[in-house]
Amino acid sequence: MSDETGRVPTDDDGPEVDPDEMAEDGYDDELVAEPPHPINWNLLNADDAEAEWLELNRWVDWLRHTYGLPASVIPPAWHMHSELVWELSALHLHWLCAYDPDQNGSAPLGWHRDFADARMRLREWVSACGTRLDRDRPTRQAVWPGEEPGDPIEDTPINDRDAEFVEFVMADVEHRRDAENEFYAQRAADDERAE
Repeated sequence: MSDETGRVPTDDDGPEVDPDEMAEDGYDDELVAEPPHPINWNLLNADDAEAEWLELNRWVDWLRHTYGLPASVIPPAWHMHSELVWELSALHLHWLCAYDPDQNGSAPLGWHRDFADARMRLREWVSACGTRLDRDRPTRQAVWPGEEPGDPIEDTPINDRDAEFVEFVMADVEHRRDAENEFYAQRAADDERAE
């Protein structure tokens, strides 16, 4: 079991953590015990993507509550915008490394310095993409000469953020699983033809 920072408590951590409180906060899931590493969202398989989405969502929720961040920095639909996902994922990795027990004592200060820069970038991207506290829309893309114009961009209301996040993750996992199955089916067909 891990605490709200994602770290597994030890006997040296003082008072025992109440598991019921952790379950209420959504921190009751076991974390994968592995060294922190960069996440390439483009290359994750279905199972890894699901685990990474849930872990990043848990951490982003902790971050926004701990630092009192407004929706202009971390909006509810951050997961719908790749620019926000990549930034938050990198910030999460930086945080994990900065607070690693084997890290230099000044690493957390470096993280906070970089966090200030990241908040400015997040504000810029949130402003540019148009997502808000109560509604979201796809990030506008510049159409280059010769490209087909995109569909009109419309706002969609955010009614139940947590349910919509779960729906988003399940759709992403299903899409990745379909791509994996198609890849393996094609490979099996290629192997069969080669025989």
